[in-house]
Amino acid sequence: MKTIFIGLLSLSTTATFQAQNKNIKDETKTTTTTITDSKGEKTYIKKENTLEVQEIELKEEKPNTLNIETKDSPVVVTTTTKITNPDGSTRTVDVDRSSYYMYDNKKYNVKLDANGYRIIGDDTKKSALLRKTSTNSFIYYNGKETSIGYFDTDGNLVLETYNSKTDSVSYQTYVIVKQ
Repeated sequence: MKTIFIGLLSLSTTATFQAQNKNIKDETKTTTTTITDSKGEKTYIKKENTLEVQEIELKEEKPNTLNIETKDSPVVVTTTTKITNPDGSTRTVDVDRSSYYMYDNKKYNVKLDANGYRIIGDDTKKSALLRKTSTNSFIYYNGKETSIGYFDTDGNLVLETYNSKTDSVSYQTYVIVKQ
């Protein structure tokens, strides 16, 4: 009875150590930003987690060979960004759109902030706000006007502004700067 128990135990432990059928790469990059102003110090923590998963697929088996070659398979990349604000609240961003954009021959910096994005022009100290809505678009506000914004398939920021005098919608496209 003891021999059967030990045999079953060893069989069950070796059965759990099977070959891995996925290549997984998990990488986390943490950026800490401290801002000092008249109200004191504020610390923002940004954690970008990149998970790459590749299924291992084998080529066809050749007769009289022991080893089977692997074939190339697609890599699925998932990136999530978590922002921790100074008050301790945390929010998750699916795609980080922080970058430089060009509009009307001027360069703008789109940066993550506590509630969405902040757009800062190189020539001004004033900034505009982008706040995410539930319909996968953004509300743009620069102190004077409010627009609806979204990112197109090329990564450009498109703003749609309604003009009540002409009863029309105007479009502004901020083209992403490739670096």
